[in-house]
Amino acid sequence: MKNNLKVQRAIKDLTQEDLAKLLGVSRQTINSIEKNRYVPSTVLALKLSKVFGISVNDIFKLEVED
Repeated sequence: MKNNLKVQRAIKDLTQEDLAKLLGVSRQTINSIEKNRYVPSTVLALKLSKVFGISVNDIFKLEVED
């Protein structure tokens, strides 16, 4: 699964640390999501959607192999 989390953070001018604090997770979690090493839970994906004011589908994209 691909994501554009880093782009969305840049648009909102948020650091990984800023976003992590908003979501109640660690900076490492944000980093891992951005590098496609971790797939967030549904709850976390919905929280990200709310922070950025866009749909989960606009942040995360399923790939053929998913």
